[in-house]
Amino acid sequence: MKGVRVFLRIIIVLSLLLIISGCWSSREIEDLSVYVGLGIDVARETRFEKDIASKGGSYSKENNVTTTVQIAPGNSSSQKSQQSGSPASGKTSYSNEQLTGDSMLQIFRQFALRRDRPLIGHHLKVIVISKEISKKYGLDQLLDFVLRDNDIRPNCLVLVSHDRAEDVLTSQDPSQIPAFYLTGITKNSYLTSKMLEPMTLAKLDAKIQSGASFLLQNVLSYDGEDKFSGASIYDGKKTKFIGELSQTDLEGLAWVLLKKSGGVLKTHNKEGFTVVYEMKDKKTKIIPKVKDDEISFHVQVESKGWMMEDWSEPEREEKGAYLKELENDFSDMAEQQIRQVLYKLQHTYKVDVGDFAEIFRIKYPRKWKELEKDWDKIFSTVPITYEVKTTITNPGSSTE
Repeated sequence: MKGVRVFLRIIIVLSLLLIISGCWSSREIEDLSVYVGLGIDVARETRFEKDIASKGGSYSKENNVTTTVQIAPGNSSSQKSQQSGSPASGKTSYSNEQLTGDSMLQIFRQFALRRDRPLIGHHLKVIVISKEISKKYGLDQLLDFVLRDNDIRPNCLVLVSHDRAEDVLTSQDPSQIPAFYLTGITKNSYLTSKMLEPMTLAKLDAKIQSGASFLLQNVLSYDGEDKFSGASIYDGKKTKFIGELSQTDLEGLAWVLLKKSGGVLKTHNKEGFTVVYEMKDKKTKIIPKVKDDEISFHVQVESKGWMMEDWSEPEREEKGAYLKELENDFSDMAEQQIRQVLYKLQHTYKVDVGDFAEIFRIKYPRKWKELEKDWDKIFSTVPITYEVKTTITNPGSSTE
């Protein structure tokens, strides 16, 4: 009996050793090419591709898109970086490599023919899509492979480049990785109303599947430096680029959006001096109404904030009336911004990229089912009224 117990204990110990033996299928990070950025552009073959093709190194394809893969770290034993901003030594924080074709999967597999380390997308941080390529093809086409690939996490950021995506993924600073830099900028969205809430791949997939029109953050590039500026509008049915909103337009839209807060308002007092209000809190209420099959919306906005800058330095005894006057000026300024962006959305682009559809769907679900397919067209004719109330809760410590 004692011998049986000893035997069972040995079997149990051996079984435990099998369980905790480690990751038998693991691959060392040094043996992989971890790409953190992905750019999608209108096709433009690199000099490398043209030269290789002339030597018979091509395959059957059409030149529809050029993809830029940003790999970190940028060292590779097989080749030097193709990044124009990289030092000749190749010792950089990243490397950019481009290939052209008509299938994203096939392009990615082509990298296996020219790199000694396989690509792995588990740590992809940002996807940058050029405005021009998204005019030709829908995002559902361009991102089909990305959405199907289990290697790519759905929380990566999606941006739109005003020019070429490869330029956005370029930096003159060899110690800086553009993909990380771009995702870092999104953390500042709480400070300004000129920036959209980050659009992840998962959120974008939901937008595409819903058929609703949507916005993507624009990013501009010059000489290796990037800046977020405005947003691109995408049609919900074709998922193609149809227009843009400026920074001022985004400020106006921020008043309407339910979640967005933060930002500043600038006006001028009677003497012409600059006065600046910083929003600290905002509550937006969108009220849909249906009367005799006629739809309308009323937007109520209440904002509280601080007067952070006043170049005129008003006298203390005038402060009560003076602040009230400024509150009215700031409210008028906000309403002007709302008026401007709603006119663009309703009359220029004829799309709803705000929270109107969602609010209407929640309150009138049956009516929504009737209108859902043609919502953008209907939205462009719906009357929208709005009122904004700003309150200065703190005039600033320097005036006390």
